[in-house]
Amino acid sequence: MFKVGKVEIDKALLLAPMEDVTDVSFRLICRELGADVVYTEFVNSEGLVRSNERTHNKLKIIDSERPVGIQIYGNNIESMVGAAKIAEAENPDMIDINAGCWVKNVVGHGAGSALLKDIPYLTKLVKAVVDSVELPVTVKTRIGWDNNSIQIVEVAKRLEDVGIRALTVHCRTRSMGHKGDADWSWIPKVKEAVSIPVVLNGNVLYPGDVKRAFRETNADGVMIARGAIGNPWIYLEAKEILSKGYIQTKIDDEMKIKTCLRHLGFAIEVKGERRAVIEHRKFYSGYLKGMHHASKIRNELMQYVEFNPISDLMSSYIEELKKTQYTY
Repeated sequence: MFKVGKVEIDKALLLAPMEDVTDVSFRLICRELGADVVYTEFVNSEGLVRSNERTHNKLKIIDSERPVGIQIYGNNIESMVGAAKIAEAENPDMIDINAGCWVKNVVGHGAGSALLKDIPYLTKLVKAVVDSVELPVTVKTRIGWDNNSIQIVEVAKRLEDVGIRALTVHCRTRSMGHKGDADWSWIPKVKEAVSIPVVLNGNVLYPGDVKRAFRETNADGVMIARGAIGNPWIYLEAKEILSKGYIQTKIDDEMKIKTCLRHLGFAIEVKGERRAVIEHRKFYSGYLKGMHHASKIRNELMQYVEFNPISDLMSSYIEELKKTQYTY
């Protein structure tokens, strides 16, 4: 059971925090399609305490996406405490600490998974954040820095002792990045060591992976990252597999295109038309993947900075698809 504060969900499906992906519009789409809990992009603590407007904008949440967590990252304890207080003022359902990001520009500043190189300091940082806010604090991390330093069970115990309310484990080491298979066998070991909810992350790319993850590890939740990019229906399909044993809803090309437009519509409401349209371009490849003449349509979509011509083109494209052999 994923029980954190007022949030209580059996076999929870979570959307992972992802830079330049999990803004409010994408979170809303994933919530509509079955995600139980969503997280913001990971937010730089230094940017928050220095009142960087762009950084602070990443904290924006709305009631219709709840339950939602704000994830912060950094290495400096004072800055992380300050960032946690700023995040708490936005009234999320929980605050998450990133101790798992593997990318160089984060790790190079001693943040993300670099915190796993000094477990006592990680523990001290997490305790300081927990003690500074009223909201429940959770942590997302990896099994270790590399294969020679896998200490996730000890890390879990220490972090539970200082008050975190749930732990998400990406079942790879930092040195692996996204390469190789995630080792889910660590989840049962962590669950045996702690009493807080434990969430599995890593190698969850298809709906069937979700069912297998729950069956093999008895995790309290499954967090999906790359598997949701371009395929937010993974939540809907996973829930159908969990409840019915099979996928009932047929996700056809028309549904994908209409979801893409709805996603863009949410983004426009939050960001304004021009910015939303430009930033949405990165999602077209995922939404249109495998469709007839998709590359031609993507090239046309890249030319627009307004919603109406995009909507008109997509509507025409749906009709074109219906006339081809790629019918639904």
